[in-house]
Amino acid sequence: MRTGNEPLTARSPLRLRCGLAVLGLVFSGAGAALFALTGHPGWAAAFAALALVTVADLSVVIHHIHQGAHYQPGRDVPPYEPLGDDRPPGPRPGPDRPGPRP
Repeated sequence: MRTGNEPLTARSPLRLRCGLAVLGLVFSGAGAALFALTGHPGWAAAFAALALVTVADLSVVIHHIHQGAHYQPGRDVPPYEPLGDDRPPGPRPGPDRPGPRP
């Protein structure tokens, strides 16, 4: 259920993102080198540009990891604020008072 504040409380698996960025850097660097060696400068430039974007992403991820728990909340921090109690007043369902039946 959406609460409307997801951008404020969104979580990012930074270690997974870091691993994928390293993998992307390896593959884009290898692609740039292979295309440069085989004489395809356009593809080599495209893969080199992708490697630069990957380096920028990796530096941001590493910076956020070094920031600490502020960017990586633990399991005790809920991913969103609890919903408000907007039910009408009156008796609440409980063990001795069953709720409405579907």
